[in-house]
Amino acid sequence: MAKIIDGKAISALIREEVKSAVDTHVSGGARRPYLAVVLVGDDPASASYVRGKGKAAAEVGIDSDTLMYPASMPESELLDVIERLNTDDSVDGILVQLPLPDHMDDRRVIDAIDPRKDVDCFHPASVGKLSIGLDGFAPATPAGIVQLIERSGIETSGKHCVIIGRSNIVGKPLASLMLRKGIDATVTVCHSRTKDLPALARQADILVAAIGRAHFVTRDMVKPGAVVIDVGINRVDDASRERGYRLVGDVDFDAVQDVASHITPVPGGVGPMTIAVLLQNTLKAAMDHTS
Repeated sequence: MAKIIDGKAISALIREEVKSAVDTHVSGGARRPYLAVVLVGDDPASASYVRGKGKAAAEVGIDSDTLMYPASMPESELLDVIERLNTDDSVDGILVQLPLPDHMDDRRVIDAIDPRKDVDCFHPASVGKLSIGLDGFAPATPAGIVQLIERSGIETSGKHCVIIGRSNIVGKPLASLMLRKGIDATVTVCHSRTKDLPALARQADILVAAIGRAHFVTRDMVKPGAVVIDVGINRVDDASRERGYRLVGDVDFDAVQDVASHITPVPGGVGPMTIAVLLQNTLKAAMDHTS
């Protein structure tokens, strides 16, 4: 039976570390780190994520505000907002909640953020630093995955990490992180065009599922003793639940936990780590700002 990797517990530990570091930062005479979150439109999921980020920031002593705008806002006005935040020395981190309304170009908006304040690590300059191993912000979900692995005492050096999914948010940046010196994994990235994907998955010492398909990874795709990291969050109908659905991952958890050595649950695995890393990045931005 696989050992459960508890993302809630590990993220709580990281938050305590950030809180302690913020207290030290402020006690030295520096102002509190400040995160500006920009929310355009009234998407319920986005609003919920933003509330969670604001609450988490407050708990560790990071100041934050959510700048809310209607979905009808012209893109040009949003770019003006970002420029004001870029030039405001009291702002350490800028986060634009995605997705944006259809009439806006996500790429153009993200590219407008000052890379020194890009705590989501979405700007091309941030991604470039990541890909060649330079110091910079860590992409929240991939960096959270790496910390889950490292803080669980799992060996990565020389291990074969197979990532299912090539998104710019998870798959590609995670591959860059796992290849870094000090982590030293051998990485294979699979996607919808990969030939015989199950055979490649069975080679993995560390298998990461980030494809967005409920229960895609089945027992027969997992090598005995492999570490399985489930990034997926999928809704499936469940008449027994009051809300009519439940959340499941990209991995068939019940079947796979009997063969894996370690596994992350959904929810409670990778998810909590994303905000924890965002807090780490905001603190880093503030410390870089004052150095």
